[in-house]
Amino acid sequence: MRFSIGYQLPDPYDSTAEIAKDYKGSISSVYFSAPGQSSARSVVEASAREEMLEELRYIRSLGIPLTLLYNANCYADGAVSSGFQKEILKTVEEMETAVGIGNLTTTSPFVARVVKKAFPEIRICASVNMWIGTEQAMCFLGEEFDGYYLQRELNRDFRRIRQLSDWCRKNGKELRLLANSGCLYTCPFHTFHDNLVAHEAGASRLDNVMSRQPSPCWDLMYGLSDEEAAAVFLQESWIRPQDIAQYEPYFTEIKLATRMHGSPRRVVAAYVRRKFSGNLFDLTEPSYSRRFSRHVLDATKFPEDWFARTSSCSRNCESCGYCRSVAGQALVSKRELEKLYLSK
Repeated sequence: MRFSIGYQLPDPYDSTAEIAKDYKGSISSVYFSAPGQSSARSVVEASAREEMLEELRYIRSLGIPLTLLYNANCYADGAVSSGFQKEILKTVEEMETAVGIGNLTTTSPFVARVVKKAFPEIRICASVNMWIGTEQAMCFLGEEFDGYYLQRELNRDFRRIRQLSDWCRKNGKELRLLANSGCLYTCPFHTFHDNLVAHEAGASRLDNVMSRQPSPCWDLMYGLSDEEAAAVFLQESWIRPQDIAQYEPYFTEIKLATRMHGSPRRVVAAYVRRKFSGNLFDLTEPSYSRRFSRHVLDATKFPEDWFARTSSCSRNCESCGYCRSVAGQALVSKRELEKLYLSK
């Protein structure tokens, strides 16, 4: 099993190119959005274009394929216009010429149709933000799509995973997975937040009336006690690095959310090694480490039956209490950790 990782501009200490070089045997692709283009994350400024393209060319020279993203939740009034069609074709041709593109991931059936017709050699995958969770949904998308990212909420539902994986194999399609999403399970704010991000470039220039948090989900998490918020986190769709082997029979690629992560190398290293003994809040994107400033979620304190219980869960969270009990077991005060280290 290999991993697709997200591109982010380099900082003084590390870069996606260096991470790709160090783990190239385990990297199936690097995904990125074109400079200035809306996506499901903050826009890469056009001024960073040359620096970005230089790094992507280096990554491509390592033999690692590149995946272009058109995965914004909204493309505004021109979403199906001839003008947007011309823009798509221009961007894809420019990126193909500049760095070479093997794959494209999108939320837009319109983008998929335009690109597949003009560039049939590019493999197109339905974004995780399309909420693909049934064979019927995959059928409806037609021949423009060569693969699908599984709906986040199904990451621990192995009955559905086996069912969808079998369908993909029979129909010559690929099933992929996002392993470390920090989004709330069945988050009611998801569409709102994705739309907000899609319009971030324009919205950031307005006099906005907002909370101090990027989305209502953060307000919700801060409104809970640490123990309650940790239980909500445990109920999400993320997968522990040591459990990745359980998914290998069903997926052609596992995506790691690292485009906005503060420590992408830590995430990649944990999943490549299939083990992690640190603070699990540090692995997801979004990361909740700043929300839990007084605690860590100790990966070494999880019960032995975590995978067995969560992979056969009926999602009756109100009456179950399992995640609440794990939170009580694995949530460790940083003050207590300091005392422990000092005593040693």
